[in-house]
Amino acid sequence: MKRRQFVQYAGAGLLAASGLGVAKTALAQTGSVTVQSLGHMCFLFTGDGRRILVNPFRPIGCTAGYRPPQVNADLVMISSRLLDEGAIEELPGNPRVLAEPGIFEFPGMQVQGINTDHDQLGGRRFGRNVVWRWNQGGIGNILHLGGAAAPITVEQQILMGRPDIVLIPVGGGPKAYGPEEARAAIQTLNPRVIIPTQYLTQAADTAACDIVSLDNFLALMEGTPIDRRGDSITLSASDLPDSGSRIVVLDYAF
Repeated sequence: MKRRQFVQYAGAGLLAASGLGVAKTALAQTGSVTVQSLGHMCFLFTGDGRRILVNPFRPIGCTAGYRPPQVNADLVMISSRLLDEGAIEELPGNPRVLAEPGIFEFPGMQVQGINTDHDQLGGRRFGRNVVWRWNQGGIGNILHLGGAAAPITVEQQILMGRPDIVLIPVGGGPKAYGPEEARAAIQTLNPRVIIPTQYLTQAADTAACDIVSLDNFLALMEGTPIDRRGDSITLSASDLPDSGSRIVVLDYAF
């Protein structure tokens, strides 16, 4: 097993000590971020000279037909580490790994991990889920909810802010939002761009998968504009709606 650099907490000292990021002369933002779906809740974000991988997984059950997301990244964020979640052992290179709530400072970028429950039983069944918030490519508030399952509290809403882009689970099951819970979270957060995650696709071993299809969520969101793409989209601040929300569906490239 490769040794990984876990960053458990951070303050101002991490700015210089982390070694993450680009040289000072290259810190000017590129003005856009590319979001690529690697299956389930795993996405690669590219912008500002950084590659950020969120929630790599081990293909099993609902993800059995996806390719292992073994891509190069500078930084990896993990929301939880259960049987199929937070699989970092086979990632190439030696990226920094964030796996705990807290505030983490990097050159030109701040990352915040926000503690939430991974079930609707106060975390007693599946424990903690870390929601990740950061800025990249001119987008001020990217929010990946990971496996959020419980309603968003007032305190959590304050920490999360209004997302420019929110990645939100919609397929249900015992560990994450279903369509109704996702809609309620969206009503609370009022995001500009919504990217659904964690829903039933052809990748699933249906005998071992208890989540529903994306269509269930989209039916509840009738009236919200839907933008269907391939497996990636490039967004800049000027692409964000001035008011309301739009849904961006990224189709995994099987």
